[in-house]
Amino acid sequence: MFRVRDLILLLVIYSSLLAGIFFPRAGEIFQAFPLYCMMALLFLSFLSISLSDISQNIRSKGVVIGVFLFIRMILLPAAIFFVFRALWPGYSLSALLLTGISTGVVAPFISGLLQANTPLVLVMVVCSSLLVPFTLPPMVDILCGRSMELSVWAMMRLLLIVIFVPVALAQTMRKVSLRAVETLKQYQFPISLILFAVTNMGIFSKYSNFFHQEPMTIVLATVVAFILAALYLVAGILLSWGRPVEDQVAAVICLGIMNNVLVIVFSSEFFTPIEPTVAAMYMVPFFALIVPLRAYRSWKTKA
Repeated sequence: MFRVRDLILLLVIYSSLLAGIFFPRAGEIFQAFPLYCMMALLFLSFLSISLSDISQNIRSKGVVIGVFLFIRMILLPAAIFFVFRALWPGYSLSALLLTGISTGVVAPFISGLLQANTPLVLVMVVCSSLLVPFTLPPMVDILCGRSMELSVWAMMRLLLIVIFVPVALAQTMRKVSLRAVETLKQYQFPISLILFAVTNMGIFSKYSNFFHQEPMTIVLATVVAFILAALYLVAGILLSWGRPVEDQVAAVICLGIMNNVLVIVFSSEFFTPIEPTVAAMYMVPFFALIVPLRAYRSWKTKA
């Protein structure tokens, strides 16, 4: 059921996470790199997918994609916010930020690993990134009465750089040098592992002192992160019920694999320490979702 690559990925993810916490000085040199690593991961994902595959998905599933985007960017964030406000109000803003941010650039990699509908995931990455500057700040303002004093243009500019620069580079390379593309595709997995390790060490080295000073805050943030991951798993399967298993796994990936690094960046500037801490600790269930998704895919394939 589980593959060697799954185990290698999880080993690299959690060992680099712990290395960042316990050896922060070694991780300090990577603190400026997480966004660039995200861009590199998306670049690698787009090497295997042509823009025609994506446009075909949009044409053939336009209505489904539109409805899913509305649920993904508006209804689900609001629903999860109200659940947390009723049961655990101190973490309701964290839940809203993580649920309402765009689908992550890591999502296509996870989709490829799990043989999900990767073109559909790429569509969601691009479309949700275009929408989030217009959806998340107003929702934070309306639901929480908190203002993200960040201009729409500044947020869009960052997302456009993170998303469209890798896309443009990948499509250019596909036209210029197929040999280079094939070489990079051949080594995509080990390169991705290095990028994940650098990202984790860069993020968690910043939180090393916080881990030692506020261990209970870290524990609670991790619990919240796992609850959110479980909600995304259930919601993704229910929203795509009756669809092919590739679409079901893709739906969960689109919900549960989000741009939490961007949440860390924005929430560190505008909110309390709780929000970036929960976003950082979401890295733990972020990759652990591979385990239930692999099991679900195997079960559905055999059924």
